[in-house]
Formats: sequence, C-alpha cells, structure tokens
Amino acid sequence: MAWTLVVPLKPLSRAKSRLADAAGDKLRPGLALAFAQDTVGAALACRAVRGVTVVTDDPLAARELSALGARILPDPPGGGLNAALAQGALAVRQQLPTAAVAALNADLPALRPAELEQVLQAASAFPRAFLADAAGVGTTLLAAAPGVELSPAFGGPSRARHRASGAREIRLRGVDSVRRDVDTGEDLRAALALGVGPHTARHPFPFPGVARPPVPSPRGRPGE
Repeated sequence: MAWTLVVPLKPLSRAKSRLADAAGDKLRPGLALAFAQDTVGAALACRAVRGVTVVTDDPLAARELSALGARILPDPPGGGLNAALAQGALAVRQQLPTAAVAALNADLPALRPAELEQVLQAASAFPRAFLADAAGVGTTLLAAAPGVELSPAFGGPSRARHRASGAREIRLRGVDSVRRDVDTGEDLRAALALGVGPHTARHPFPFPGVARPPVPSPRGRPGE
C-alpha cells in the first residue's frame, strides 16, 4: 500500500514555543523549520510513501518544503491542527480518491525512512491506526486506509482519544525515530542521541557545552 502523508506546520514564528527555554526565540523558528525539513525529507525517502502534503501558511516553510518535493496547501484560517489535517486529507483524496492517508507530525528530526515504512506496513492491516509518541501520551502518526475518514484528534492526550475513536494502536519495537517528536529541550537531546537529519544537524546548536551532532551522510543517519 502506498501512502500519502499530511504534515501540518504552524507559522514558524509560533512553532515550537516550548523550545524557547532551551533554544531561545532567535533559534526556535529555524529549528522548527529544520525539524520539518528533516521530517519531510525522510518521509519522501520512505518506500511506502507516494507523496507528502504539507499544510502551512508560512511562506518560508512553504518554499523550503516545496523544494524538497512536498505539495503545499494553505492552512484553514482559525481552524487549528485537526482542521488542517482534515483539510489536507480531503485535498489528497480529491486528487486520489482511493488514497491511503496518514497524518504525521512535523517535528520528527531523527525520522528514519525504514522505521516509517515499518509503521505504515503495520497500519495497513487496519482501517485506522495510530502510533503513540515517545512519552506515551500523544500521537505522532495517524493512518486511514482507502475509503476511511482520517478523523484526527491530535493535541494533548491524543493517544487516549485516538484509541477511544476506534483506531488501533500500533505496537512495534525499534521505531523510536517515528515516536520521537520534539517539544522541549529534553526531547531535542533525545532526538540528537538517535541521530538527527542534516538540516537539524547543521543548525546552530542551542545547548552550551554539548558538542554539535555529526551531519549525516545522504544515505542515512549517523551510524547507518
């Protein structure tokens, strides 16, 4: 099954506000963009992915992510995260009525294409399925098979909401990069330990006294 992913991204000036304590407001928007670039780049390199649609109103993000090969859609005014995802899924199926669609967080800088492929393969066994984040509270991916509404319920304790909605939870080991979203400084440290993508690795590093991570080769993350 080939999947089309929908990735939502706030305007960079408002994105990743909880990183301000670790990175400061000067570095925070650039980090948010770097996370999205590494997420989209890894997703497009995944063999199970047909394409990526990014829902954003940020002109810089739209330009940079389009250059990677993503389709860009405007964010519905005042609708919030789940409205953006629903709009993105609708737009995908207007072009491809039988598309399998998955919502994916934009803040997965350590994302590995092979691990994403494993998650999407597992999701293909169910009408709707989701993957919990590393904290076990939120969701990093929600998938809907062809002909099935996505019905996103992201934000806060979305793991419980997606489970209550009837979506099956994907329980796989060895897919840490798909679960490792970044909201805080500690999250970023954990992503760096996994090995982040080239855009995040090249970004000015926010933590004093911690070495800059190595820049991955085009073939994968450090150590792959």
